[in-house]
Amino acid sequence: MPDATDLDGLRAEVRSFLRDELDTGSFEPVSDSWMSGFAPGFSARLGARGWLGMAIPTNYGGHGRSPIERFVVTEELLAHGAPVAAHWISDRQMAPGILANGTEAQKQRYLPGIAAGELFFAIGMSEPDAGSDLAGVRTRAVAAEDGSWTITGTKVWTTGAHVAHAMVLLARSDGEPVDRHAGLSQFVVDLPHPDIEIRPLRSIDGAAHFNEVIFHGARVGSEALLGERGNGWAQVMGELAFERSGPERYLSTVPLLRAWTDQLRRTGATPEQRVTLGTLTARAWTLRRMSLSVAAELDAGRKPDVLAAMVKDVGSTFEGDLVEAVRSSSEGVARRDGGDPFARLLATSVLHTPAFTLRGGTNEILRGIVARGMGIR
Repeated sequence: MPDATDLDGLRAEVRSFLRDELDTGSFEPVSDSWMSGFAPGFSARLGARGWLGMAIPTNYGGHGRSPIERFVVTEELLAHGAPVAAHWISDRQMAPGILANGTEAQKQRYLPGIAAGELFFAIGMSEPDAGSDLAGVRTRAVAAEDGSWTITGTKVWTTGAHVAHAMVLLARSDGEPVDRHAGLSQFVVDLPHPDIEIRPLRSIDGAAHFNEVIFHGARVGSEALLGERGNGWAQVMGELAFERSGPERYLSTVPLLRAWTDQLRRTGATPEQRVTLGTLTARAWTLRRMSLSVAAELDAGRKPDVLAAMVKDVGSTFEGDLVEAVRSSSEGVARRDGGDPFARLLATSVLHTPAFTLRGGTNEILRGIVARGMGIR
């Protein structure tokens, strides 16, 4: 575990890098940058500095650093609204998933590229009519005698599939949908593929950062199976702890809070605005402590599914509350085009708010997980 001085030095280094990037006009801070800020060149520059794949072992191209060091880097990137979407899924949960469940060949093939910021992944989980109910997936993977698989079905809300080099797919390899958690397997599917169709889905702001992905009998080799056949549910649950508990679950709209704070610093704040700013900051700090607790549990090899679900539930609610609090307290007018940077930042924050409590499992699903963990369901 690095000491506080080392972590402060790392944080200062990341902030200096981000100041330089902002000075050169590399990016304009936006809310929700980890979902919509695709900039492969920026990802490659992070990789060159050793800030991707930080916790991947060095023999797989990573840097063998601690989860808390990775937390420091990701926290700064998110708070500054940096464009991290291209590599986000690969670095956050595909690298840990492949490390935990992949073959040696899969680790050698995919992990170095993830650490370099040159290999991007999408997640194939949600489906039409199933949504957050992953046990209801109907995408089917049928095994052939030679060990290959033929995959048929549709995935939806697949972030970044249009730029991804591969997808980790959850499909039913055995049994029927009524079997729920049994009979599911994971596969690593390289993209593009001649029998996989990727259709962009436009969100309310006109952008298309997620997709519908249709498998038209797509054939993949035996080496595509990730982990043990039929163990997909357990593997996915392990990955979701990474997906639901990270700092992105409460920092998506913090760039807006930072911009408003800067505005108040210049213009002065009313007593009511000071109370709003203090309340939001206290809530963010509490969520940070919860997220760090999950990171410590994961680092210790435990499975903090319930705490991760709580972070996502409370954190995504906070993200929306922040947008409304800043909008009403600042009396700012959101503008998608033109205007000043604060007006544009406010606009993107407002337009992205409806998605916060839906992605990564709706809050209703998450509260069910928490209830089961407490033994009251």
